[in-house]
Amino acid sequence: MAPTIIDSRALLLGAKHDGPIWSLNSEQLNINLLRFSTGEGIAPHTNDEVDVLIVIVEGEGALTLGDEERPIRTGEAALIPRGARRAIRCTSSALAYLSCHRRRGGLIPA
Repeated sequence: MAPTIIDSRALLLGAKHDGPIWSLNSEQLNINLLRFSTGEGIAPHTNDEVDVLIVIVEGEGALTLGDEERPIRTGEAALIPRGARRAIRCTSSALAYLSCHRRRGGLIPA
């Protein structure tokens, strides 16, 4: 099986909305590219299903885990454990990140 290679820069340049802009569901993984403008992001929530890896590909944001808020920026990654209360929001002109987790229902309807 050949690897799937995406051009995240091209996808981000063509993005016209906040939220998920690309998604790939393999047999074992869900991978999503999300983009948010200043002040926007994912509201606090708890995901009891899967651990999630996020990798910041553009911009800066604030990642909240439990009651602690931490800055996160381009090139950084975070492993968010299942069951953790979390949120993320853009603190720069744009924030884009890849999220990857064990397969479950995707963010973008097929």
